Amino acid sequence: MSDTPGCPDPVSSSPSNEPDLTTKYCGLTLRNPLVAAASPATGSLAGLVELDASGVGAIVLPSLFEELIEAEAAANSRTFQFGSAYHAEVAAGHLPAVGHPGRTAKDVVAFTAEAKAAVSVPIIASLNGVSLGGWTKYASQMEAAGADAIELNIYRVAANQYASAEEVENDYLEIVRLVRGRVEIPLTVKIGPQFTSLGHFVRRLADAGADGLVLFNRFYQPNIDLDRLELIPDLVLSSSEENRLVLRWMAILHRKVNASLAATTGVHTADDVVRLLVAGADVVMVASTILLNGSEQVGVLRDGLQQWLDANGHKSVGDIRGVLSQLHVADPEAFERSSYMENLDSFENP
Repeated sequence: MSDTPGCPDPVSSSPSNEPDLTTKYCGLTLRNPLVAAASPATGSLAGLVELDASGVGAIVLPSLFEELIEAEAAANSRTFQFGSAYHAEVAAGHLPAVGHPGRTAKDVVAFTAEAKAAVSVPIIASLNGVSLGGWTKYASQMEAAGADAIELNIYRVAANQYASAEEVENDYLEIVRLVRGRVEIPLTVKIGPQFTSLGHFVRRLADAGADGLVLFNRFYQPNIDLDRLELIPDLVLSSSEENRLVLRWMAILHRKVNASLAATTGVHTADDVVRLLVAGADVVMVASTILLNGSEQVGVLRDGLQQWLDANGHKSVGDIRGVLSQLHVADPEAFERSSYMENLDSFENP
């Protein structure tokens, strides 16, 4: 990491007159700022090869979920339950039964090594959970498998009314410290926006060892089946309108936190990419648009970004990064205010 907040842009090395898209993210050099976020599109070797060929800058693999870690631990413990039926005290076994998913934690780690061998771009492994569990163990294994970086996707809804905001934040920070102490490769943290003082919290994450911050985690909400009165999964892909919150915080945090900034959620067009870059993002992560349009959409976004730079006289992506962040606009408070009245006044009936 550099001494100045955020990662500096690399010196242009483009051999042609085309704008140079080379980008630094947490010390990694990427050929452009487009990163494929963790999704089903990054879950197969064939999909990874397609994304590489389409020109993506880096790839985040699907997460190793805490449930897989727990299932594997339970499976390993069955060795110690052998013969338990012969003892009345443990007739049901020493441990409760845990369902075992179709793949194991070891499968996910092995896929990291396969992915690294299959593509030419940096591979970012992902861990998804809520407790200390096996985070450190599997982060180390992913590093050994060849991952270029680790993304901690901490998926937690703070539903416990007895847990204070400080307790929730301290849980995050402890996970980051523990993993940081076990791996040497860059470590990023993907979080949601629901924190009382987000700016202060991301600074604490960086101080705890996070080299990058991915904003924001898009928590998928369940729905209710009224016929069966059951909770059901209901996946709704993002839309461009959802990147407004991300744009605001990219602009507020640009060069104010000693970590790279990755913008994610609602990135569908080249214009979305440009807006997030000028707000201050180091890289832009995409998932929904790949699922909707295929891996070739990465090339569409890359070409659109390059064309916009060329049309506006910019020689590199570094020329535009953060030019409309809070540091560089005439009215920096505009990113902080909700501008409620102004937005209402600007509304026009169809």
